[in-house]
Amino acid sequence: MTTTETMKQEMRAVLEDNILRFWMEHMQDHEHDGFYGRMDSQNMLHPEADKGAILNARILWTFSAAYRVLSQLSTYLEMATRAKRYFIDHFIDPAYGGVYWSVDYTGQPKDTKKQSYAIGFAIYGLSEYARATGDQEALEHAIRLYHCLEEHALDHDHGGYIEALTRDWQPISDMRLSAYDANYPKSQNTHLHIIEPYANLYRVWPSAELAQSLRELITLFTDKILNPATLHLDLFFNMDWTRSPELLESYGHDIECSWLMHEAALVLGDKEILARVEPIVRSVAAASEKGLRSDGAMIHEANLTAGTVDDDRHWWVQAEAVVGFVNLYQHFGDKEALGKALRCWQYIKEKLIDTEHGEWYWSRYADGTLNNVDDKAGFWKCPYHNGRMCMEILERI
Repeated sequence: MTTTETMKQEMRAVLEDNILRFWMEHMQDHEHDGFYGRMDSQNMLHPEADKGAILNARILWTFSAAYRVLSQLSTYLEMATRAKRYFIDHFIDPAYGGVYWSVDYTGQPKDTKKQSYAIGFAIYGLSEYARATGDQEALEHAIRLYHCLEEHALDHDHGGYIEALTRDWQPISDMRLSAYDANYPKSQNTHLHIIEPYANLYRVWPSAELAQSLRELITLFTDKILNPATLHLDLFFNMDWTRSPELLESYGHDIECSWLMHEAALVLGDKEILARVEPIVRSVAAASEKGLRSDGAMIHEANLTAGTVDDDRHWWVQAEAVVGFVNLYQHFGDKEALGKALRCWQYIKEKLIDTEHGEWYWSRYADGTLNNVDDKAGFWKCPYHNGRMCMEILERI
């Protein structure tokens, strides 16, 4: 079995030689600037694919964090600065504020709706660049985007954030994050990726208003999003936080939320909130183990209402499982959780890392065969989950 020190060494090698190198060597768009929007599962580049806000914000976060964590290597700073410049110049809406959902391959606005999830990741990437470099421009943009969400997307009656609005912040009929999501005005996933950037922004801008936003978000997770009957996090909600009647369990989001919610409480530094959150952190992580399988991997999700299970081993779920279980070991001394993290890392090494072409495969099916349909890089396939996993382990162990 891999030891923690060996895992740390292996993860640094995977981070630098497999993940970051892939994005530096294959995904920079030297004709139209920024980064290409897509490489398919056959490693074929699609240079005229649209460029998504999620992908570009996550690239910005990843290389900014890599510069901060990996001895401030100038190569990573160059990539982070490239990503920062492109994002500010092409994705931030100069007329109405907020962030476009996508631009075309030349950098012109394509889908101009305002998805709160995308604005959250913009804050995440820009605040990390400011954290790594002290850059004032990035920090100012991150703060402005925070105020955009607070002004336009915050529900002052029931709390929480509306999924999506039009470019000029008017109601929009289709609020879905993707075609796979239900059309509800609020979701666990969007709130998870607002609490994450708000915590990161608080590291570099510890304002009283942001602290209050974090307190309210943590309370939403403990009192509204967490299902007290199952200890899983429900996925979709109406404006008044009534739950979708469809009972869904997303094991990857459960384990990811367990450590991101804990991180937010730790960054906030409120002892009362931390004392309330830590038992819930452990309970949610334990509930996520329903998705663990004997091969060490965690499956994606289950629809208990329909009686269906998506037992694919997605790349992002495994990355979040490793961090979530290491978090239990680090903060609560849970040695069994460390064993789960090590087994999941072993699965990743053997089944998901593309050692020939770089980066990770999207997933493997339950029978162990490779998913050769979904992208190697694209709108949702970014260096964020796997890159962050590596950097979390480097900083934690």
